[in-house]
Amino acid sequence: MRTISITNQKGGCGKTTTAVNLAACLAKNGRKVLLIDLDPQSHATLGLNIESSVSIYNVLSTITNRKVRLEDIIKNVSPNFDIAPSSIILSTLEQEMAGEISRESRLWETLNNFTGTYDYILIDCPPNLGMLTINAVRACHEVIIPVEASRFSLEGLAQLKDIMSLVRERLNHDVRFNVLVNNFDSRLRHSFKILDHIRTNFKDNLFGTIVHVNVKLKEAQSSGSHILGYDKYCRGAKDYFSLSREIIMQEAPRKDIMPQMKEEMKKIVKEKLPSLGEVVFTLEAPQAREVYVAGDFNNWAVTDESRMEQYNGDTWRKKVNLAFGRYHYRFVIDGRWVDDPANTDREMNPYGEMDSLLEVSAKK
Repeated sequence: MRTISITNQKGGCGKTTTAVNLAACLAKNGRKVLLIDLDPQSHATLGLNIESSVSIYNVLSTITNRKVRLEDIIKNVSPNFDIAPSSIILSTLEQEMAGEISRESRLWETLNNFTGTYDYILIDCPPNLGMLTINAVRACHEVIIPVEASRFSLEGLAQLKDIMSLVRERLNHDVRFNVLVNNFDSRLRHSFKILDHIRTNFKDNLFGTIVHVNVKLKEAQSSGSHILGYDKYCRGAKDYFSLSREIIMQEAPRKDIMPQMKEEMKKIVKEKLPSLGEVVFTLEAPQAREVYVAGDFNNWAVTDESRMEQYNGDTWRKKVNLAFGRYHYRFVIDGRWVDDPANTDREMNPYGEMDSLLEVSAKK
């Protein structure tokens, strides 16, 4: 089970939007997900139209007159997606915990005694660096930090890194983090300037996926739904689904099957290596700042491995070895997804846009 906190002390950076829609997309990928709303503002709970007489406060508080277990408050949102709701009374918990021993480990202890079977637990944190956020960082081993392409969001990132360092030093608990560029507006030159800064300073802790500005994400919240339940074909849905696939790709294989997997991989490589063909993707885009190629051959991932190289100022190229077969692909030009203008072989995808088609066949 992977426990991931989603936090940034700066409000408005898409923290709750990320928590809700990432959970929905992980669930769509067949993972069982629990979202814990640890924000007293209860935006995740309200944004999913969840109503409950008890909340995470009744689980963590020691003075409440209605003490319950985490299992008792869980509500189902959609297939494979559950939520532990929050309420405004959670704002009193920090004062209640003042002076208590191990107050920073209350959530960690709760999860250690939790009997639920989930693949992922996501924790939506409050937009501050108080005791609730420290509890969330203590309870997880991974943190996702959504940041906008703005200076203030980056300053919040630096302060959050200090909190993680404090948890590591005082509680002997190490947490790794990944930065998610969120609310990215590809129409603004300033956005790309900040993006370059983020890539320079956090290149080893940066998701390849970028979540772009999309009004459908706000509309989904207003309607009481996650994005897949509101408009699964919109840009926001595609971005969060891509993020979920990137996170799933990080899943570690079980140690007890590693020797067997290595032998199987050797066999597969030996059998399939002669069946690979070299494909050179090319695109004329003289004004582009960066170009990627993504398709079903790489799970539609926009990462450094899929970045194309620029030649002669106008042409972008990328060599890929692919097994023989038929593939769908698209180019990503400065964050904008387009089909291949030089390829007339196209097919409509589930999002109502055109994918370019590629056939890789054996040489005669």
